[in-house]
Amino acid sequence: MTLVDAVARWLVWNPAWLGRMPGSPPANGLHEASQIWIGPPPTLSNQHTPQELEQMLHVAKKFDVAGRDERNRALGRAGEERVVAYERSALKVAGRDDLARKVRWVSEEDGDGAGYDIASFTPHGEERLIEVKTTNGWERTPFYLSRNELAVAEERRSEWFLLRIWNFSREPKAFELRPPLDAHVSLTATAFQASFR
Repeated sequence: MTLVDAVARWLVWNPAWLGRMPGSPPANGLHEASQIWIGPPPTLSNQHTPQELEQMLHVAKKFDVAGRDERNRALGRAGEERVVAYERSALKVAGRDDLARKVRWVSEEDGDGAGYDIASFTPHGEERLIEVKTTNGWERTPFYLSRNELAVAEERRSEWFLLRIWNFSREPKAFELRPPLDAHVSLTATAFQASFR
């Protein structure tokens, strides 16, 4: 029996383990003192995906897609919640309580569709439009962007940025990507709209 088979069998007998997110903040309120280590993005490289990631993907394909999507939504929401708390805390530390009170969790309050998740500010009062992408994997774990998110990134280049949170369930770390995004990542179409002729 391979390690992949053993892990798959263990997950079948322990399905609740997949839904847990250790280390993530509870969803019952924002934590003002949340800290996130924000460092530089990974360098451009032709580095291959680690074999471990391929094995994890192999195991993941054997499980409920709807359940995985629900867990991904919960993970994304937890990441956004942490960034809202971080933004408010950073503005308060900078002496801008007035701006901290104006930080908006747009995707939670208005729903998805704005092209960003959080509307915040710099300490000088300039607008910051933050799209949060959260994963439990390493810094190079692929993530998804919508067409609308890409469009808003291009239209509002000076205010918009993507905050990529990785290793969330263990020790969250993050980096920022600013437009144009294709200068940092390879964009691959993964879905198509099918229209009748």
